[in-house]
Amino acid sequence: MRKYIALSTIFVLGFFSSCDKTLEELNVNPNDPLDAAGEQLLLGTQIANISINVSHLQRISGMWSGQYEGTTLLYQSLHQYNMSSEEANDTWSTIYQGVVKQSRILQEKLPGSTPKEALQRAIAKIMEAYAVGTAAEIFGDVPYREASNPDIANPVFDPQAQVFSDLQTLLTNAINELATVTTAQTLKGDMFYNQGSSGATVTAKWVEAAHTLKARYFMDVKDYSSAYAEALLGISTFNNTMMFRPPTVSADVVQNGNANLLWTFVRERSGYMRSTSTFMAGMLGTTASTTRRNAKTNEDARSKYLAFSGTGNPSTGVAARTTPMKLVSFEENTLILAEAGARTVSAATGLGHLNTLRAYLQAGNSFTKVSAADVLLYSPYVLSDFDPAGIENFDGSLTQDRALLREIIEERYVSGVGTFMPFNDARRLRKSDTDVDVNFPLNFGTTYPERMVSSQREFNANSSAPPTIPGVFEVTPVNK
Repeated sequence: MRKYIALSTIFVLGFFSSCDKTLEELNVNPNDPLDAAGEQLLLGTQIANISINVSHLQRISGMWSGQYEGTTLLYQSLHQYNMSSEEANDTWSTIYQGVVKQSRILQEKLPGSTPKEALQRAIAKIMEAYAVGTAAEIFGDVPYREASNPDIANPVFDPQAQVFSDLQTLLTNAINELATVTTAQTLKGDMFYNQGSSGATVTAKWVEAAHTLKARYFMDVKDYSSAYAEALLGISTFNNTMMFRPPTVSADVVQNGNANLLWTFVRERSGYMRSTSTFMAGMLGTTASTTRRNAKTNEDARSKYLAFSGTGNPSTGVAARTTPMKLVSFEENTLILAEAGARTVSAATGLGHLNTLRAYLQAGNSFTKVSAADVLLYSPYVLSDFDPAGIENFDGSLTQDRALLREIIEERYVSGVGTFMPFNDARRLRKSDTDVDVNFPLNFGTTYPERMVSSQREFNANSSAPPTIPGVFEVTPVNK
Protein backbone atom coordinates (compact mmCIF):
# COMPACT_ATOMS: atom_id res chain seq x y z
CA MET A 1 0.00 0.00 0.00
CA ARG A 2 2.86 2.40 0.79
CA LYS A 3 4.01 2.51 -2.84
CA TYR A 4 0.53 3.72 -3.84
CA ILE A 5 0.54 6.41 -1.17
CA ALA A 6 3.92 7.54 -2.43
CA LEU A 7 2.67 7.66 -5.99
CA SER A 8 -0.30 9.78 -4.98
CA THR A 9 1.95 12.11 -3.05
CA ILE A 10 4.11 12.55 -6.16
CA PHE A 11 1.06 13.77 -8.06
CA VAL A 12 0.15 16.12 -5.23
CA LEU A 13 3.65 17.56 -5.04
CA GLY A 14 4.10 17.64 -8.81
CA PHE A 15 1.03 19.82 -9.22
CA PHE A 16 1.33 22.01 -6.17
CA SER A 17 5.13 22.23 -6.19
CA SER A 18 6.24 23.08 -2.62
CA CYS A 19 3.17 25.04 -1.62
CA ASP A 20 3.34 24.59 2.15
CA LYS A 21 0.01 26.24 2.86
CA THR A 22 -1.75 23.82 0.55
CA LEU A 23 -0.11 20.72 1.99
CA GLU A 24 0.12 21.59 5.67
CA GLU A 25 -3.36 20.16 6.29
CA LEU A 26 -2.40 16.79 4.79
CA ASN A 27 -1.53 15.21 8.14
CA VAL A 28 -2.60 11.66 7.37
CA ASN A 29 -1.15 8.61 9.05
CA PRO A 30 0.87 6.55 6.53
CA ASN A 31 0.59 3.52 8.78
CA ASP A 32 -3.21 3.51 8.51
CA PRO A 33 -4.19 2.39 4.98
CA LEU A 34 -7.75 3.66 5.33
CA ASP A 35 -6.62 7.09 6.51
CA ALA A 36 -3.98 7.37 3.81
CA ALA A 37 -6.23 6.08 1.04
CA GLY A 38 -9.15 8.21 2.11
CA GLU A 39 -7.14 11.43 2.28
CA GLN A 40 -4.02 11.41 0.12
CA LEU A 41 -5.28 9.20 -2.68
CA LEU A 42 -8.59 11.03 -2.99
CA LEU A 43 -6.85 14.40 -3.03
CA GLY A 44 -4.42 13.03 -5.62
CA THR A 45 -7.23 12.09 -8.01
CA GLN A 46 -8.76 15.55 -7.70
CA ILE A 47 -5.48 17.35 -8.31
CA ALA A 48 -4.81 15.09 -11.29
CA ASN A 49 -8.21 15.95 -12.76
CA ILE A 50 -7.39 19.65 -12.52
CA SER A 51 -4.18 19.04 -14.46
CA ILE A 52 -6.01 16.98 -17.09
CA ASN A 53 -8.87 19.39 -17.70
CA VAL A 54 -7.52 22.95 -17.43
CA SER A 55 -3.90 22.64 -18.49
CA HIS A 56 -1.85 22.00 -21.65
CA LEU A 57 -4.27 20.00 -23.81
CA GLN A 58 -7.18 22.25 -22.89
CA ARG A 59 -5.17 25.25 -24.04
CA ILE A 60 -4.56 23.48 -27.33
CA SER A 61 -8.29 22.86 -27.69
CA GLY A 62 -8.89 26.57 -27.08
CA MET A 63 -6.49 27.47 -29.86
CA TRP A 64 -8.24 25.00 -32.15
CA SER A 65 -11.62 26.57 -31.31
CA GLY A 66 -10.91 30.22 -32.06
CA GLN A 67 -10.62 31.27 -28.42
CA TYR A 68 -6.86 31.48 -27.99
CA GLU A 69 -4.04 32.28 -30.40
CA GLY A 70 -0.65 30.60 -30.22
CA THR A 71 1.86 33.23 -31.21
CA THR A 72 5.39 31.84 -30.95
CA LEU A 73 7.54 28.70 -30.86
CA LEU A 74 5.69 25.52 -29.77
CA TYR A 75 2.34 27.22 -29.32
CA GLN A 76 2.46 28.81 -32.76
CA SER A 77 3.06 25.35 -34.21
CA LEU A 78 0.26 23.83 -32.14
CA HIS A 79 -2.01 26.68 -33.22
CA GLN A 80 -1.45 25.49 -36.79
CA TYR A 81 -2.53 21.93 -35.85
CA ASN A 82 1.02 20.52 -35.70
CA MET A 83 0.58 18.26 -32.68
CA SER A 84 3.00 15.41 -32.04
CA SER A 85 2.13 12.35 -29.99
CA GLU A 86 4.61 13.40 -27.31
CA GLU A 87 2.36 16.33 -26.35
CA ALA A 88 -0.14 13.91 -24.77
CA ASN A 89 2.33 11.82 -22.78
CA ASP A 90 1.99 13.62 -19.46
CA THR A 91 -1.79 13.98 -19.61
CA TRP A 92 -2.21 10.32 -20.59
CA SER A 93 -0.05 9.23 -17.64
CA THR A 94 -2.00 11.49 -15.30
CA ILE A 95 -5.31 10.00 -16.46
CA TYR A 96 -4.30 6.39 -15.90
CA GLN A 97 -1.73 6.63 -13.10
CA GLY A 98 -2.98 9.72 -11.33
CA VAL A 99 -6.70 8.96 -11.44
CA VAL A 100 -7.75 5.51 -12.64
CA LYS A 101 -5.19 3.53 -10.66
CA GLN A 102 -5.74 5.59 -7.51
CA SER A 103 -9.51 5.33 -7.84
CA ARG A 104 -9.29 1.55 -8.14
CA ILE A 105 -7.06 1.35 -5.06
CA LEU A 106 -9.55 3.39 -3.06
CA GLN A 107 -12.41 1.18 -4.12
CA GLU A 108 -10.42 -1.96 -3.29
CA LYS A 109 -9.22 -0.83 0.13
CA LEU A 110 -12.42 0.84 1.33
CA PRO A 111 -15.37 -1.58 1.56
CA GLY A 112 -17.90 1.25 1.93
CA SER A 113 -19.28 -0.16 5.17
CA THR A 114 -19.40 3.27 6.84
CA PRO A 115 -20.87 6.56 5.54
CA LYS A 116 -17.40 8.09 5.27
CA GLU A 117 -16.07 5.16 3.25
CA ALA A 118 -19.12 5.23 0.99
CA LEU A 119 -18.54 8.94 0.34
CA GLN A 120 -14.86 8.35 -0.46
CA ARG A 121 -15.64 5.46 -2.80
CA ALA A 122 -18.32 7.46 -4.62
CA ILE A 123 -16.04 10.47 -5.11
CA ALA A 124 -13.29 8.17 -6.41
CA LYS A 125 -15.72 6.75 -8.99
CA ILE A 126 -16.79 10.23 -10.08
CA MET A 127 -13.16 11.31 -10.46
CA GLU A 128 -12.44 8.21 -12.54
CA ALA A 129 -15.46 8.88 -14.76
CA TYR A 130 -14.39 12.50 -15.16
CA ALA A 131 -10.82 11.69 -16.21
CA VAL A 132 -11.66 8.81 -18.53
CA GLY A 133 -14.59 10.74 -20.01
CA THR A 134 -12.22 13.55 -20.95
CA ALA A 135 -9.85 10.98 -22.46
CA ALA A 136 -12.64 9.50 -24.60
CA GLU A 137 -13.80 12.96 -25.67
CA ILE A 138 -10.44 14.18 -26.88
CA PHE A 139 -8.67 10.95 -27.97
CA GLY A 140 -11.52 8.70 -29.17
CA ASP A 141 -10.90 4.99 -28.46
CA VAL A 142 -8.91 4.55 -25.23
CA PRO A 143 -8.08 1.72 -22.82
CA TYR A 144 -10.64 1.39 -20.05
CA ARG A 145 -12.06 -2.02 -19.13
CA GLU A 146 -8.58 -3.53 -18.87
CA ALA A 147 -6.78 -0.32 -17.86
CA SER A 148 -4.80 -0.09 -14.62
CA ASN A 149 -5.23 -3.81 -14.02
CA PRO A 150 -1.98 -5.23 -12.59
CA ASP A 151 -2.73 -8.58 -14.25
CA ILE A 152 -3.02 -7.05 -17.74
CA ALA A 153 0.17 -5.56 -19.11
CA ASN A 154 -1.29 -4.55 -22.47
CA PRO A 155 -4.87 -3.30 -22.11
CA VAL A 156 -6.96 -3.13 -25.27
CA PHE A 157 -8.32 0.15 -26.60
CA ASP A 158 -12.09 0.14 -26.08
CA PRO A 159 -14.48 1.75 -28.59
CA GLN A 160 -15.26 5.36 -27.72
CA ALA A 161 -19.04 4.80 -27.48
CA GLN A 162 -18.52 1.78 -25.22
CA VAL A 163 -16.35 3.85 -22.89
CA PHE A 164 -19.06 6.49 -22.60
CA SER A 165 -21.62 3.77 -21.85
CA ASP A 166 -19.37 2.23 -19.19
CA LEU A 167 -18.90 5.64 -17.57
CA GLN A 168 -22.67 6.13 -17.39
CA THR A 169 -22.83 2.91 -15.37
CA LEU A 170 -19.95 3.98 -13.14
CA LEU A 171 -21.56 7.35 -12.43
CA THR A 172 -24.91 5.70 -11.67
CA ASN A 173 -23.11 3.42 -9.20
CA ALA A 174 -21.50 6.46 -7.59
CA ILE A 175 -24.86 8.20 -7.25
CA ASN A 176 -26.38 5.09 -5.69
CA GLU A 177 -23.46 4.86 -3.27
CA LEU A 178 -23.92 8.49 -2.29
CA ALA A 179 -27.53 7.68 -1.43
CA THR A 180 -26.24 5.42 1.35
CA VAL A 181 -24.42 8.34 3.01
CA THR A 182 -27.23 9.07 5.45
CA THR A 183 -25.21 11.03 8.02
CA ALA A 184 -23.26 14.26 7.53
CA GLN A 185 -19.69 13.63 6.39
CA THR A 186 -16.76 15.91 5.62
CA LEU A 187 -13.41 15.02 4.08
CA LYS A 188 -10.41 17.30 4.41
CA GLY A 189 -8.99 15.52 1.36
CA ASP A 190 -11.89 16.81 -0.76
CA MET A 191 -10.67 20.05 -2.34
CA PHE A 192 -13.82 20.69 -4.37
CA TYR A 193 -16.81 20.41 -2.03
CA ASN A 194 -15.48 20.55 1.52
CA GLN A 195 -15.00 24.29 1.89
CA GLY A 196 -17.39 25.65 4.50
CA SER A 197 -20.18 23.16 3.77
CA SER A 198 -21.96 20.70 6.00
CA GLY A 199 -21.46 17.05 5.21
CA ALA A 200 -25.02 16.66 3.97
CA THR A 201 -24.49 19.53 1.54
CA VAL A 202 -21.17 18.02 0.43
CA THR A 203 -22.93 14.78 -0.49
CA ALA A 204 -25.70 16.60 -2.35
CA LYS A 205 -23.12 18.57 -4.35
CA TRP A 206 -21.36 15.40 -5.43
CA VAL A 207 -24.68 13.91 -6.53
CA GLU A 208 -25.36 16.95 -8.70
CA ALA A 209 -21.85 16.91 -10.19
CA ALA A 210 -22.24 13.25 -11.12
CA HIS A 211 -25.55 13.95 -12.88
CA THR A 212 -23.98 16.84 -14.82
CA LEU A 213 -21.15 14.58 -15.97
CA LYS A 214 -23.74 12.04 -17.09
CA ALA A 215 -25.53 14.79 -19.00
CA ARG A 216 -22.23 15.90 -20.58
CA TYR A 217 -21.47 12.41 -21.87
CA PHE A 218 -25.00 11.97 -23.23
CA MET A 219 -24.50 15.24 -25.12
CA ASP A 220 -21.26 13.86 -26.55
CA VAL A 221 -23.16 10.96 -28.16
CA LYS A 222 -26.17 13.13 -29.11
CA ASP A 223 -28.60 11.39 -26.77
CA TYR A 224 -30.31 14.67 -26.03
CA SER A 225 -33.36 13.33 -24.19
CA SER A 226 -31.15 11.47 -21.69
CA ALA A 227 -28.90 14.52 -21.37
CA TYR A 228 -31.90 16.65 -20.49
CA ALA A 229 -33.15 14.18 -17.88
CA GLU A 230 -29.76 14.02 -16.19
CA ALA A 231 -29.23 17.78 -16.28
CA LEU A 232 -32.54 18.27 -14.45
CA LEU A 233 -30.77 16.55 -11.54
CA GLY A 234 -27.43 18.27 -12.17
CA ILE A 235 -25.66 21.31 -10.77
CA SER A 236 -28.46 23.62 -9.69
CA THR A 237 -26.62 26.65 -8.29
CA PHE A 238 -23.29 28.38 -8.76
CA ASN A 239 -22.30 27.30 -5.25
CA ASN A 240 -22.34 23.70 -6.46
CA THR A 241 -19.94 24.30 -9.36
CA MET A 242 -16.88 22.06 -9.22
CA MET A 243 -13.87 24.33 -9.58
CA PHE A 244 -10.22 24.71 -8.74
CA ARG A 245 -9.90 27.57 -6.27
CA PRO A 246 -6.28 28.71 -6.10
CA PRO A 247 -5.25 28.78 -2.44
CA THR A 248 -4.87 32.19 -0.84
CA VAL A 249 -1.17 32.69 -0.09
CA SER A 250 1.17 35.56 0.49
CA ALA A 251 1.50 37.77 -2.59
CA ASP A 252 5.28 37.32 -2.61
CA VAL A 253 5.06 33.53 -2.80
CA VAL A 254 5.00 32.41 -6.45
CA GLN A 255 4.73 28.66 -6.99
CA ASN A 256 2.97 26.28 -9.33
CA GLY A 257 -0.21 25.03 -7.72
CA ASN A 258 -1.13 28.07 -5.66
CA ALA A 259 -2.33 29.96 -8.72
CA ASN A 260 -4.71 29.78 -11.65
CA LEU A 261 -2.94 27.58 -14.23
CA LEU A 262 -3.54 30.05 -17.04
CA TRP A 263 -1.81 32.74 -14.96
CA THR A 264 1.09 30.36 -14.34
CA PHE A 265 1.38 29.59 -18.05
CA VAL A 266 1.35 33.26 -19.07
CA ARG A 267 3.96 34.07 -16.44
CA GLU A 268 6.28 31.22 -17.41
CA ARG A 269 5.68 31.28 -21.19
CA SER A 270 5.31 34.97 -21.84
CA GLY A 271 4.21 35.72 -25.38
CA TYR A 272 3.26 32.14 -26.26
CA MET A 273 -0.54 32.54 -26.30
CA ARG A 274 -3.19 35.26 -26.02
CA SER A 275 -6.94 35.68 -26.29
CA THR A 276 -6.97 39.13 -27.88
CA SER A 277 -7.39 39.36 -31.68
CA THR A 278 -9.14 35.98 -31.81
CA PHE A 279 -12.46 34.95 -33.32
CA MET A 280 -13.97 34.87 -29.83
CA ALA A 281 -12.72 38.38 -29.11
CA GLY A 282 -14.53 39.50 -32.25
CA MET A 283 -17.74 37.78 -31.16
CA LEU A 284 -17.67 39.66 -27.89
CA GLY A 285 -16.72 42.95 -29.53
CA THR A 286 -18.64 45.46 -31.63
CA THR A 287 -17.65 44.56 -35.19
CA ALA A 288 -20.92 44.28 -37.11
CA SER A 289 -19.96 41.14 -39.05
CA THR A 290 -19.04 38.99 -36.07
CA THR A 291 -20.55 40.40 -32.86
CA ARG A 292 -23.13 38.51 -30.82
CA ARG A 293 -24.27 41.76 -29.19
CA ASN A 294 -27.84 42.89 -29.75
CA ALA A 295 -30.46 45.14 -28.15
CA LYS A 296 -30.73 42.75 -25.20
CA THR A 297 -27.08 41.75 -24.89
CA ASN A 298 -23.96 43.78 -24.15
CA GLU A 299 -20.79 41.73 -23.78
CA ASP A 300 -18.58 44.63 -22.65
CA ALA A 301 -17.86 43.18 -19.21
CA ARG A 302 -17.34 39.60 -20.36
CA SER A 303 -15.12 40.73 -23.23
CA LYS A 304 -12.76 42.43 -20.81
CA TYR A 305 -12.90 39.53 -18.33
CA LEU A 306 -11.85 36.98 -20.98
CA ALA A 307 -9.12 39.13 -22.55
CA PHE A 308 -5.45 38.50 -21.78
CA SER A 309 -2.45 39.60 -23.81
CA GLY A 310 -0.25 36.64 -22.94
CA THR A 311 2.47 38.69 -21.24
CA GLY A 312 3.22 39.86 -17.72
CA ASN A 313 1.37 38.71 -14.61
CA PRO A 314 -2.37 39.24 -15.24
CA SER A 315 -4.05 40.73 -12.18
CA THR A 316 -7.66 40.76 -13.39
CA GLY A 317 -9.96 38.58 -15.46
CA VAL A 318 -9.89 34.94 -16.43
CA ALA A 319 -6.09 34.70 -16.28
CA ALA A 320 -5.65 36.41 -12.90
CA ARG A 321 -3.71 34.53 -10.29
CA THR A 322 -6.61 33.88 -7.92
CA THR A 323 -9.43 33.45 -10.45
CA PRO A 324 -11.14 30.07 -9.89
CA MET A 325 -11.08 27.63 -12.80
CA LYS A 326 -14.42 25.95 -13.49
CA LEU A 327 -14.46 22.22 -14.17
CA VAL A 328 -18.09 21.05 -14.00
CA SER A 329 -20.27 24.11 -13.74
CA PHE A 330 -23.71 25.54 -13.21
CA GLU A 331 -23.34 27.30 -16.56
CA GLU A 332 -22.64 24.05 -18.39
CA ASN A 333 -25.55 22.25 -16.75
CA THR A 334 -27.98 25.09 -17.47
CA LEU A 335 -26.90 25.22 -21.10
CA ILE A 336 -27.30 21.46 -21.45
CA LEU A 337 -30.85 21.99 -20.25
CA ALA A 338 -31.26 24.81 -22.77
CA GLU A 339 -29.92 22.95 -25.81
CA ALA A 340 -31.29 19.50 -25.01
CA GLY A 341 -34.60 21.02 -23.88
CA ALA A 342 -34.97 23.00 -27.09
CA ARG A 343 -34.20 19.87 -29.13
CA THR A 344 -36.38 17.34 -27.29
CA VAL A 345 -39.10 19.23 -25.38
CA SER A 346 -39.89 22.61 -26.97
CA ALA A 347 -38.34 25.88 -27.99
CA ALA A 348 -40.09 27.53 -25.05
CA THR A 349 -38.45 25.04 -22.66
CA GLY A 350 -35.00 25.71 -24.07
CA LEU A 351 -35.59 29.45 -23.94
CA GLY A 352 -36.62 29.25 -20.30
CA HIS A 353 -33.34 27.60 -19.36
CA LEU A 354 -31.36 30.07 -21.45
CA ASN A 355 -33.07 32.94 -19.65
CA THR A 356 -32.18 31.32 -16.33
CA LEU A 357 -28.54 31.62 -17.31
CA ARG A 358 -29.00 35.15 -18.62
CA ALA A 359 -30.49 36.24 -15.30
CA TYR A 360 -27.47 34.71 -13.60
CA LEU A 361 -25.15 36.63 -15.94
CA GLN A 362 -27.12 39.84 -15.39
CA ALA A 363 -26.68 39.46 -11.63
CA GLY A 364 -22.90 39.42 -12.11
CA ASN A 365 -22.48 35.94 -10.65
CA SER A 366 -20.74 34.16 -13.51
CA PHE A 367 -17.57 36.25 -13.62
CA THR A 368 -15.98 39.21 -11.89
CA LYS A 369 -15.96 42.57 -13.65
CA VAL A 370 -12.52 43.91 -14.52
CA SER A 371 -13.87 47.39 -13.78
CA ALA A 372 -16.98 48.40 -11.90
CA ALA A 373 -17.98 50.56 -14.88
CA ASP A 374 -18.05 47.62 -17.32
CA VAL A 375 -21.50 47.08 -18.78
CA LEU A 376 -23.57 43.94 -18.13
CA LEU A 377 -26.72 43.53 -20.18
CA TYR A 378 -28.46 40.16 -20.48
CA SER A 379 -32.16 40.95 -20.69
CA PRO A 380 -34.53 37.98 -21.03
CA TYR A 381 -35.38 36.85 -24.54
CA VAL A 382 -38.81 36.01 -25.95
CA LEU A 383 -39.35 33.55 -28.78
CA SER A 384 -40.26 36.28 -31.26
CA ASP A 385 -36.74 37.69 -30.86
CA PHE A 386 -35.62 34.80 -33.08
CA ASP A 387 -38.06 35.37 -35.92
CA PRO A 388 -36.67 36.07 -39.41
CA ALA A 389 -34.50 39.21 -39.35
CA GLY A 390 -34.21 38.80 -35.58
CA ILE A 391 -31.43 37.59 -33.27
CA GLU A 392 -29.13 35.01 -34.90
CA ASN A 393 -31.48 35.11 -37.90
CA PHE A 394 -30.61 38.31 -39.74
CA ASP A 395 -30.97 36.82 -43.20
CA GLY A 396 -34.17 34.95 -42.32
CA SER A 397 -32.63 31.60 -43.30
CA LEU A 398 -33.54 29.83 -40.05
CA THR A 399 -36.75 28.83 -38.40
CA GLN A 400 -37.40 30.37 -35.01
CA ASP A 401 -36.36 27.23 -33.10
CA ARG A 402 -33.11 26.88 -35.07
CA ALA A 403 -32.19 30.52 -34.51
CA LEU A 404 -32.76 29.99 -30.79
CA LEU A 405 -30.57 26.89 -30.90
CA ARG A 406 -27.81 28.89 -32.58
CA GLU A 407 -27.94 31.44 -29.74
CA ILE A 408 -27.77 28.67 -27.12
CA ILE A 409 -24.78 27.05 -28.81
CA GLU A 410 -23.02 30.41 -29.05
CA GLU A 411 -23.58 30.88 -25.34
CA ARG A 412 -22.08 27.44 -24.70
CA TYR A 413 -19.07 28.52 -26.76
CA VAL A 414 -18.52 31.66 -24.69
CA SER A 415 -19.44 30.24 -21.29
CA GLY A 416 -17.20 27.24 -21.92
CA VAL A 417 -13.96 29.19 -22.25
CA GLY A 418 -11.24 27.40 -20.30
CA THR A 419 -12.86 23.97 -20.70
CA PHE A 420 -13.08 21.37 -23.47
CA MET A 421 -16.76 22.19 -24.10
CA PRO A 422 -16.25 24.47 -27.16
CA PHE A 423 -13.93 21.91 -28.81
CA ASN A 424 -16.33 19.05 -28.03
CA ASP A 425 -19.31 21.03 -29.34
CA ALA A 426 -17.57 21.97 -32.57
CA ARG A 427 -16.88 18.33 -33.42
CA ARG A 428 -20.33 17.17 -32.27
CA LEU A 429 -22.13 19.73 -34.44
CA ARG A 430 -19.85 20.02 -37.45
CA LYS A 431 -21.54 17.29 -39.49
CA SER A 432 -25.16 17.39 -38.31
CA ASP A 433 -25.83 21.04 -37.37
CA THR A 434 -23.86 23.28 -39.68
CA ASP A 435 -26.69 25.82 -39.73
CA VAL A 436 -26.37 26.55 -36.00
CA ASP A 437 -22.79 25.72 -35.01
CA VAL A 438 -20.16 28.35 -34.18
CA ASN A 439 -18.36 28.85 -37.47
CA PHE A 440 -14.93 29.91 -36.22
CA PRO A 441 -12.29 30.07 -39.00
CA LEU A 442 -9.49 27.65 -39.69
CA ASN A 443 -6.08 28.54 -38.28
CA PHE A 444 -4.29 26.78 -41.11
CA GLY A 445 -5.01 24.67 -44.17
CA THR A 446 -8.43 23.37 -45.20
CA THR A 447 -9.44 20.88 -42.48
CA TYR A 448 -10.42 21.31 -38.84
CA PRO A 449 -8.75 19.14 -36.18
CA GLU A 450 -10.98 16.38 -34.84
CA ARG A 451 -9.02 14.96 -31.91
CA MET A 452 -5.89 15.15 -29.81
CA VAL A 453 -3.07 12.80 -30.79
CA SER A 454 -2.80 9.92 -28.30
CA SER A 455 0.29 9.29 -26.18
CA GLN A 456 3.41 8.04 -27.92
CA ARG A 457 4.51 6.26 -24.74
CA GLU A 458 1.31 4.23 -24.66
CA PHE A 459 1.67 3.12 -28.27
CA ASN A 460 5.34 2.24 -27.72
CA ALA A 461 4.68 0.16 -24.60
CA ASN A 462 1.27 -1.39 -25.25
CA SER A 463 1.24 -4.28 -27.74
CA SER A 464 -2.59 -4.13 -27.79
CA ALA A 465 -2.60 -0.57 -29.11
CA PRO A 466 -3.80 0.02 -32.69
CA PRO A 467 -1.07 -0.25 -35.33
CA THR A 468 -0.96 3.52 -35.90
CA ILE A 469 -1.78 6.59 -33.86
CA PRO A 470 -4.77 8.44 -35.33
CA GLY A 471 -3.89 11.90 -36.57
CA VAL A 472 -5.53 15.17 -35.55
CA PHE A 473 -7.79 15.23 -38.62
CA GLU A 474 -9.28 11.75 -38.13
CA VAL A 475 -12.85 12.05 -36.91
CA THR A 476 -13.63 10.24 -33.65
CA PRO A 477 -16.25 7.46 -33.93
CA VAL A 478 -19.08 9.27 -32.15
CA ASN A 479 -18.71 12.28 -34.44
CA LYS A 480 -18.70 10.41 -37.75
